[in-house]
Amino acid sequence: MMSGATLGAHDKKKIRRVPRWNGEDDEIDLSQRVRLIRDELRMRKNVPVEEEGKWNDGGSILSEKRFEELGISPMTIKALTLAGYSKMTKVQEATLSVSLDGKDALVKAKTGSGKTAAFLLPAIETVLKSSVSGRNKRIPPIVVLILCPTRELASQTTAEANALLKHHDGIGVQTLTGGRRFKDDQKLLESDPCQIIVATPGRLLDHIENKSGFSVRLMGLKMLVIDEADHLLDLGFRKDIEKLVDCIPRQRQTLFFSAAIPKEVRRVSQLVLDREHVFVDTVGQGALEIHDKVKQSCLVAPHELHFQIVYQLLKDHISQVADHKVVIFCTTAMVSSLLFQLLRGMKMNVMEMHSRKPQVVRDRVSEEFQEAKRSILVTSDVSARVTNYPDVTLVIQVGVPPDREQYIHRRGRAGREGKGGEGILILAPWEEYFLNEIKDLPVEKCPPPQLNLDIKARVEDAMGKIHSSVKEGAYHAWLGYYNSIRDIGRDKTTLVELADRFRESVCLQKPPSIFRKTAFNMGLKDIPGIKIKK
Repeated sequence: MMSGATLGAHDKKKIRRVPRWNGEDDEIDLSQRVRLIRDELRMRKNVPVEEEGKWNDGGSILSEKRFEELGISPMTIKALTLAGYSKMTKVQEATLSVSLDGKDALVKAKTGSGKTAAFLLPAIETVLKSSVSGRNKRIPPIVVLILCPTRELASQTTAEANALLKHHDGIGVQTLTGGRRFKDDQKLLESDPCQIIVATPGRLLDHIENKSGFSVRLMGLKMLVIDEADHLLDLGFRKDIEKLVDCIPRQRQTLFFSAAIPKEVRRVSQLVLDREHVFVDTVGQGALEIHDKVKQSCLVAPHELHFQIVYQLLKDHISQVADHKVVIFCTTAMVSSLLFQLLRGMKMNVMEMHSRKPQVVRDRVSEEFQEAKRSILVTSDVSARVTNYPDVTLVIQVGVPPDREQYIHRRGRAGREGKGGEGILILAPWEEYFLNEIKDLPVEKCPPPQLNLDIKARVEDAMGKIHSSVKEGAYHAWLGYYNSIRDIGRDKTTLVELADRFRESVCLQKPPSIFRKTAFNMGLKDIPGIKIKK
């Protein structure tokens, strides 16, 4: 599977290919870097100076404070100016006033609010002020370490850091993530030393545990940034974070960013932050919720009709919105792949992106969808938090989300930059309990669209042409996902009955078999309807 690439032992997912952008090419198209900055800072393009900071709806994410008031490096100001920015976002103003003073901070901030620049700017200042700045050391210490939950986010962060560093000589940034041979990482670290590392937890720990001198370079660390802490913990990286903290100096500055602050995030923050840290809340209670220009609705219908409903919703939306851009979230990567093949077979302009795709493919699809005017993206939660897609007109969530936060993050793909949009959640009757978790949000319960016999026939015909291996994979993934949902998975007999209805809806003649060990681990070994692989 790996095609010569060796992943870190701690990485959760295996990807074959090297990320498209890893910071090695200093001459990467500046327009790409500028676009990444624009996406992250959430500012409008081509806004006159006197109108800068105003949205069409009268709202604003910009403060009146200008970057040049911060007293940061003129070379950084030059990079921001060339990118078209003079004023900070409100998130940046609230955060930078703390971080540039060298204080530890727990920052509650949404994705797409300018938070990446909010920690990159003090990171660059930390490198400039460090004792190694300006020295001609062959291999300098690592001064700043930025921890990200995913390769996509690490790649975006590195690209933005390189844009901000364009006019700084002697400061380098590198990405350490899975998807590239470990030895290639080592060679790059030796041949092109850097002071800033952007990494995912698994690959970072591989370098720390390897006796290559990397852990020694970390002894010069001055700043630790943990980005999207809630997502890191969702992916099971708590133990990795604890191991990391034991390997770096206690005397450091730590910036801890999270879109939500549940108990688990609070507990981990106490492990990494100074007791006198500052809490910066740029979200507010309930403000994580979605832009009020975005209509939210929920359709409750039998599970076996969900794909037909998706097709009908897409037909209606495409006929009503010329420049449509739709993101469809499915419960798992394999279900995403199945729906993609179904819609493609029905002649829709559709793209596919999920964790089972190689990194290079995910990068390409992400870039194509960003630029697209009329397209549909079928995806899993790999797209929920990371990439900022402009002008999304409709978000459809098929099946119950894992939790409230993920519903909100998925839904946040539409209504960005102050624009309108629509979000539709499709649930089965036995998933309707989830509405209690979002009852404080303006979600309207609506009847599903009327489905005629032609829709049913077309979907069944297209489904019948999809290879059985794809449908079997979707069945296995579906069973695993809902088994993990407490409100559904605790009744194993009912779960298997529901899985069988899903099996029928995707035109599988009989239930696919599962390994005995898998059935045992899922608590399904002796449940009627489960077929054990011999």
